[in-house]
Amino acid sequence: MSESINTVVLFVAGSSFAFSALFYNLYQKKKEELIKLKEIPVFRPDQQLVQVLQATPHKRFQYVAVEGLVQADGEPLSSQFVPRLFGVIQKTTVEEHWKCWNSLTQTWISQTRNKKENKNTVPFSLVSPGAYFTDIFVKVQNPLEACGSYLERVHFKVRRAEEGLVDLVVQGLSGEKPVSKVESEELLLVGSTLTGFGEVVLEGGRTMRLQAPKDGRKFVLVSGDHRSFLDRHERSASMWKMLTAVSGITGASLVAGVLYKVFGKEGERSE
Repeated sequence: MSESINTVVLFVAGSSFAFSALFYNLYQKKKEELIKLKEIPVFRPDQQLVQVLQATPHKRFQYVAVEGLVQADGEPLSSQFVPRLFGVIQKTTVEEHWKCWNSLTQTWISQTRNKKENKNTVPFSLVSPGAYFTDIFVKVQNPLEACGSYLERVHFKVRRAEEGLVDLVVQGLSGEKPVSKVESEELLLVGSTLTGFGEVVLEGGRTMRLQAPKDGRKFVLVSGDHRSFLDRHERSASMWKMLTAVSGITGASLVAGVLYKVFGKEGERSE
């Protein structure tokens, strides 16, 4: 009985060491990513950025981070569901949730149907915080090409399907029944803080543009300031580091416990 218990304990210990190695690998990758992120120059849309660009060859930065407030170049987009709420990128999603009868498993299976997703955008720029009236800004070129999390969900509603007697009869014959209709809206809000990673080009004397890099690196837009972005990555690295330590200590403790039981009993017998 004790041998079987020891086998199970050793198996769990081995799994703990395996998870520890996996978590350590993820920690190292996140740490390397964080080091590279910290090497990226960070600017705001101000006179300093204009002067630095004017002094660079070809008046461009191949890859930098620009942090600023979102400002529509013209008329912003109005929320379809929330009054007096405006943005520059809008994503609306409507989808139907159904249940279908599976005769093999004798269960209802959930399905998503008729999903409709729509994205709209208007030209917008990043301006320096506090600069409400300024002629210095960075235009964001083709923002829908960028990856990253920059939209804020401003509306989410689930409409439950109503069932009548006729509906129940039809569902019994077809083996399908509607469950709900889900609608949501996400916006990049006017006045929100946005950090963009990409190529910055100076055109003319003061017009700056943030666009997708030509060297293959990712064009990224993230909500919040640059410091908050780094903090999220640092928390992620700390989490993987902690899981590495916990898994390793757990495995070592289990192995030590088994060894103590085995060699401790042998020592008692020899006495």
